[in-house]
Amino acid sequence: MEQQVKTGLTKSSDSKKYGIIDCDVHPSPRNTEEIRAYMAQPWRDRYHGSTRGFFGNPVHGARLDATPPQGGPTGSDPEFLREQLIDKYGHAHAILLPRAFCNLQPDPDFGTAIAAAYNDWLADTWLSKYNHDGVFKGSITVNHQDPQAAAREIERWAGHPHFVQVMTDSGARAPFGQRQYYPIYEACERHGLPLAIHPGTDGMGINIQPSPGFPTHYIEWHTCLSLGFQAHLVSFLTEGVFERFPNFKIVLTEGGVSWLPGLMWRLNAEYKALRFEVPWMKRRPSDYLRDHVRLSSQPLERPDDDRELLQMLQMMDAEHILMFASDYPHWDFDSPTHAFPKLPEAMHRRIFYENARELYNL
Repeated sequence: MEQQVKTGLTKSSDSKKYGIIDCDVHPSPRNTEEIRAYMAQPWRDRYHGSTRGFFGNPVHGARLDATPPQGGPTGSDPEFLREQLIDKYGHAHAILLPRAFCNLQPDPDFGTAIAAAYNDWLADTWLSKYNHDGVFKGSITVNHQDPQAAAREIERWAGHPHFVQVMTDSGARAPFGQRQYYPIYEACERHGLPLAIHPGTDGMGINIQPSPGFPTHYIEWHTCLSLGFQAHLVSFLTEGVFERFPNFKIVLTEGGVSWLPGLMWRLNAEYKALRFEVPWMKRRPSDYLRDHVRLSSQPLERPDDDRELLQMLQMMDAEHILMFASDYPHWDFDSPTHAFPKLPEAMHRRIFYENARELYNL
């Protein structure tokens, strides 16, 4: 049967009425000195920029048309970003996730210093002098290798009018449900800030690769990023994090989408047989999702038949837990007008606007 491909937005859609809330936009400093300026010694002389190392896109890591006209890294020119993203698609807000890559550092103090410098830089630029209309909302970067220091960094910025969440990398030495991370979750819950988990340092620095070994190619590494997210989510659930912190929420950002229904079916079946092992879980694992878990849509796995994607979105309760993300300015950018097939009106409105508005109190 011939497939009918439709776009997710039309000129008359509610996205134009309310404005899109884009939950994964990556700003970049113009140069390393912008970050070094916020560092004390000895960190300033040690810092030479943060990169992901050898698992990088071997062709182009960003959209070729996203390089600012005046030069500089992609995502470093706020006016050009507004032109290509905010103004073009009618965004109400862009949730900014800078890429500090601080969590791969063997020295936890150095990682914490990098996180703090990125937060100072973001607050002074994208969240202030570039933000005359309040369209940009930021993420507090933390180094999860030192949870106590991460909690202090959250305390330092909690209450800022434009920081709306905490963020860290999915690359880690232990699953995130384990108790050493509790100081981060306590601080997030105390201040009503969700924790966004974003890929970037899986299998790099001191972090463990979420697979039987290290991949040969970027395509293998990038495809399997979702494995880390699955492991962290199962850990959050089975360790009872959401029972211990009943108002704590997480956002799984850029970790894929379609794996969620099957994972929850499997975990629900395991829980039915093994719930005596985790008596702190008061509900089936899948029953925690709507209250505690959100996913951002990019990368959205798109099957050949859009009807199958719509079925998957219904299976995962996308109307209540999925939020739109573009991943601008990266190579795998998802356009608001092409990433989704035609959605039911209520689902469309919630994915592109309402779920994020409620989560971030916008």
